[in-house]
Amino acid sequence: MDYLTLIQLLDSTVRLATPLLLACLAGLFSERAGIFDIGLEGKMLAAAFFSAAVASLTGNVWIGLLAGVGASLALAALHGIASITFRGNQLISGVAINFLAAGMTVLIAQDWFRQGGRTPSLVGGARFEGITLPGADAIADVPLIGPLYAELISGHSILVYMAFAAVPLTWWLLYRTRFGLRLRAVGENPASVDTAGISVVGLRYAAVAICGVLCGIAGAYLSTALQAGFVKDMSAGRGFIALAALIFAKWRPWYALWATLLFGLFGALETRPDVIEAMIGMKVQGQLLGALPYIMTVVILAGFVGKAIPPRAGGEPYVKER
Repeated sequence: MDYLTLIQLLDSTVRLATPLLLACLAGLFSERAGIFDIGLEGKMLAAAFFSAAVASLTGNVWIGLLAGVGASLALAALHGIASITFRGNQLISGVAINFLAAGMTVLIAQDWFRQGGRTPSLVGGARFEGITLPGADAIADVPLIGPLYAELISGHSILVYMAFAAVPLTWWLLYRTRFGLRLRAVGENPASVDTAGISVVGLRYAAVAICGVLCGIAGAYLSTALQAGFVKDMSAGRGFIALAALIFAKWRPWYALWATLLFGLFGALETRPDVIEAMIGMKVQGQLLGALPYIMTVVILAGFVGKAIPPRAGGEPYVKER
């Protein structure tokens, strides 16, 4: 495999890892606060539709992004009400959100656009374009450094850079601020937090809201940056892959970055069968390549789910002692 092919493969890895990274960080906030959320998939899907639909109707991708984040926040609030206020089963609430989003997006898309559950293709200001970083064109022909900077680092949409910037921001917020200390404590021992006079409900709702915002950005990226419009079920299991990456990363931000890049690499290899064939010296069936990210999800979960220890109060509704 030559250097340019490697750069192209890594470029695809970054693009495909971005929605996984955002969703993984979303789940990290929620689960660190003790709220399990398997509804990441549904929130991403709803955000993907509403961001593309509103961007198509207004011609402004930023308005579309706000609409996508708003849709995700609405579902996050629904999950919070069900699992925090009414102390319902968090897994059932997440499954319900996934089903709701899957049906709602297609139904509304057909009603609004009459294109079989799709939105019109986004062009111009209705989608996020790649950003050419300073000096990228000038050094593009320089050996080694040129392709690395001009093709791998430069040329991504602003949401990609936001996703990668969110990793150190998440680390700082969780491990260097009072809010992060309290959030982690709520996921481990909510009774001690309550005894200190801090609202367990308030912190858990804050975590669920942050989760909704990040899922909204992830979904908007799918339909307005990675692709140019919404199609049915376009999240394609990424929310569940993000949950697998979260377990693999042991609920830590920097580990989450490397875990999602690994899953992004699996997805990138699906689009470059020539690379795999060159590595193993034989032809690979396209169906196997398409299933590769999901196969690796199962393999990683089977190998690591027993070794990863989730927050101790995760999945348990908090009942204040009287």
